[in-house]
Amino acid sequence: MASCPYSFLPSDTDTVIIGNGPSALILSYILHGHLPYYDLDNPHPDPILHAKLKNSSNLLRADLYYLTEHFSSSSLYSDQAMPMNTLLDTLLRPNADTTGDIRSRLRWVYQPHKAIPHLVLGNANRPGGQWVDPPGAAGCNIGALSYAEMLSLPGYTYADHYRHITGEQLADFTRPTRTQVAGYFASYPEAVGIRDSIHVSIHVKGISRSSNGFKISSPSLACKYLVLASGIFSDYVPPPALLRPITCLQSMDITDPLPILVIGSGFSAADVILSTSPYQKVVHLFRWPPDNRPSPLRACHPSAYPEYAGMYRRMKLAALQSGINGVPSPVVTRESNAFDNDRGREMLYEGFSNAEIIDVRSEPNDGKHVSVTIRLADRTIIRRSITHLAYMTGRQGSLNFLAGDLLKEVMGVAGTAHKAISTDKSSISAKTMRSKAENSLEVAPDVFIIGSLTGDSLVRFAYGGCVFAASKILRDAQGNKVPSEPMGVSL
Repeated sequence: MASCPYSFLPSDTDTVIIGNGPSALILSYILHGHLPYYDLDNPHPDPILHAKLKNSSNLLRADLYYLTEHFSSSSLYSDQAMPMNTLLDTLLRPNADTTGDIRSRLRWVYQPHKAIPHLVLGNANRPGGQWVDPPGAAGCNIGALSYAEMLSLPGYTYADHYRHITGEQLADFTRPTRTQVAGYFASYPEAVGIRDSIHVSIHVKGISRSSNGFKISSPSLACKYLVLASGIFSDYVPPPALLRPITCLQSMDITDPLPILVIGSGFSAADVILSTSPYQKVVHLFRWPPDNRPSPLRACHPSAYPEYAGMYRRMKLAALQSGINGVPSPVVTRESNAFDNDRGREMLYEGFSNAEIIDVRSEPNDGKHVSVTIRLADRTIIRRSITHLAYMTGRQGSLNFLAGDLLKEVMGVAGTAHKAISTDKSSISAKTMRSKAENSLEVAPDVFIIGSLTGDSLVRFAYGGCVFAASKILRDAQGNKVPSEPMGVSL
């Protein structure tokens, strides 16, 4: 999809959505007139929920609090996401985390006369947001954490896309690669007929409140409603000043016998290690809190996520050896598992838990390597020459496109209650907006947050916020505007 020049954009519209990732695409689908209804002829397996929905089949007018008030006392529902996101997830995919019936209990009814004029403005060069951005040091062919069904958007699922591209049926429990998911999201607007509203490679700046809505300085545009779907994954957390000399080194060179340095204990760090050449040596520094969950990789079952389970075992071995012997873990050859065998790897890995870099020096007469001094958990000092740094301790988003007064409105109490990853007040983490989101996704009058800004980062949990925002916008279009209220009100 080609970029839309700013001069081709209208001067005003009803709603502007900032970001062009999955949540923005879902909301655009709804605002084009595809409205979600509970399928009364296909009852949900939860009899309590079914009884409640019998008289509230229009999800855009449902009382979300009433529908979800029993979730906390039921073993059927996850407590990892906000109730409204869990509600839409269970209606789309009942029993998705078990082997039960996963037929959707939602019907998408096309009512074009209820469509709302809107624009989706994203800085990614294709629809898909962060999914279509270059992955950096991580490879594009690592399988997604979610199964294909959990990444599917309404009206054109990943299975539909796979069948369209390959002519074959998608196998159950498929984990598509990042490249495949990016291709799916990029194709989605054309497939469901929402391309007219999706605009890419647009860097929005200077959004402020006006007398009748909002004014955007670049591109010059006015709107009544503002939906923030820019996410919390746009930037990697930058390394501290001590490590900056390493960032000036060249990219990884498979002919260089010296190791790369990877810092981080989560999926991003694992992706980098798993994506390197079979001949690349790796020095890996990671946190391993003895009394807390040491790494999110721990939850990865070996049969479903063999590569991450293998990475976790390797980190655990390094941590145990360091703690038992008081010495750094030995250099170990990567353990054999199905994933490794498929790729024919013989990579060398050296892991150090709870270690600290205390000095970084450039190698004399050499601009390709840096000497790093590392203090281990037992206070032992070691040195390593490294050729590249992958600092993978987290990601953050930014609301720097909001003008100062509007930024303060949006951040509100939540902006001070949680410390963002960055010292930049416009930078945000998963926790930054969570407390406001739990009260209402309308975080300021006529300003909504959806997607990972709510703290629920999985695509499967994006639907609830989109339904909430759409319900308020559509009510106003029908002349039934209601004030900003907590989640418990009838929509």
